[in-house]
Amino acid sequence: MRNVVFRELEVNETYDPTMSLIHAWDSIRVPIIAPLLRIAVYICIGMSIMLFCERVYMAIVIACVKCLGKKRYTKYQLDAIKEDLEKNRNYPKVLVQIPMFNEKEVYKLSIGAVSGLSWPSDRLIVQVLDDSTNEALRTLVELECRKWMEKGVNVKYETRNNRNGYKAGALREGLRKHYVKDCEFVIIFDADFQPEEDFLWRTIPYLLENPELALVQARWKFVNADECLMTRLQEMSLDYHFTVEQEVGSSTCSFFGFNGTAGVWRMTALNDAGGWKDRTTVEDMDLAVRASLKGWKFLFVGDLAVRNELPSTFKAYRYQQHRWSCGPANLFRKMFKEIIICERVSIWKKWHVIYAFFFVRKIVAHWVTFFFYCIVMPATILVPEVHLPKPLAIYLPACITILNAASTIRSIHLLVFWILFENVMSLHRSKAAIIGLLEANRVNEWVVTEKLGNTMKQKYTTKASKRPRSRMGERIQILEILVGMYLLHCAIYNILFGQNHFFIYLLLQAGAFFIVGVGYIGTFVPN
Repeated sequence: MRNVVFRELEVNETYDPTMSLIHAWDSIRVPIIAPLLRIAVYICIGMSIMLFCERVYMAIVIACVKCLGKKRYTKYQLDAIKEDLEKNRNYPKVLVQIPMFNEKEVYKLSIGAVSGLSWPSDRLIVQVLDDSTNEALRTLVELECRKWMEKGVNVKYETRNNRNGYKAGALREGLRKHYVKDCEFVIIFDADFQPEEDFLWRTIPYLLENPELALVQARWKFVNADECLMTRLQEMSLDYHFTVEQEVGSSTCSFFGFNGTAGVWRMTALNDAGGWKDRTTVEDMDLAVRASLKGWKFLFVGDLAVRNELPSTFKAYRYQQHRWSCGPANLFRKMFKEIIICERVSIWKKWHVIYAFFFVRKIVAHWVTFFFYCIVMPATILVPEVHLPKPLAIYLPACITILNAASTIRSIHLLVFWILFENVMSLHRSKAAIIGLLEANRVNEWVVTEKLGNTMKQKYTTKASKRPRSRMGERIQILEILVGMYLLHCAIYNILFGQNHFFIYLLLQAGAFFIVGVGYIGTFVPN
């Protein structure tokens, strides 16, 4: 009896909770975790191949377009249209809408640039749609409009008592005004956009020559791309979107997503598509898809750029990316059946819209980047029973990255930073896409992207000051820190027990998550 008691004491004294956890992990790793992880690897590899094929297809198309000089907008005879306009003086009536909401720093830029557009004053209406909740700011915007009215510009200042429908609601209300009835075309510029004086002369003639065109879209040119590292990395992503995605859509299917600004719509096409709807946070993409299903065509003019501003604070950028990722996924859910049963467009166009435009670019691209590169691949370090093929784990992502980054040669030296930052942002984009598909909370969240205008230039032209104080709670991002800790754990495990150098990537990526997690990115603005 005494020996039994001593043995129990020995067992209790040598009990090690760490060893118990290790034994528990070993007991479930092979029979449970490994099969599930293997399935996840196969799914992620399948999505990676889909994304790779899409990127290669677009690279081939854009190479052919550039080498053969087959850009669609170069086929138009604009000079003849311009001569006819000037000779016969039959200018179409044009409406320019500038929606804004508490745009204190930039409202003068857009109103001034649009008021300076070259077009007969009696055939141009500038409509400022001000949803601002700040009464003092409303007064300033109205005074700016009156200043241009006194100079002979036909400016209409419109306000609402509510923000129903957000931007879509404002644009819809603006089109219901009595003075808009005779307008043939409508142009939308967000509050930070500054078109050149000849913008209308370089867009309207396309619509006059081709009655099947509904939309002419210009590209964006970023005035603050060099403000900080985050804006440079944004420029790389958006340059690919305009240089490749928009150009390919215009050249192959005459369809692409309207960017919500710097575009000219034919009024009859906009009305034929059902006008502005506020069922999602991407009212611009919603309108474009509906117009395309009605048989209308789009044209992207790649050599026409409109100056605008990139969000330079991480908070503003994060909210923007949530809206840009959640909205398309939610629109895909709402319009999938409508696209399938549409009889006015070809099967090829339906396939392009459903598979390439929505599924691969708006959903798969986000999920592959986060779940494969930040969750599944690191997990294979902890579960050595799951083999990850090197060509698919290294060479495939490398090819996709090179195809993406090739559009911004001037920033090619920032390629590694761009990869790490895009992987971090894929966390928010993946989450937003899931929210959109499930119509969960925040699906209709609309936060206006904060723009700084010239304020940062004014504040930092003086002697370098101390870093502004900000609330710690506003800067800390819990999700990024948790993912960073997971990647760091995988990296340490790989250093101790691995047979490869995968820990180099894991350490860099963990560092990127930690840097963003503590808010040390973007421009710091004093409270």
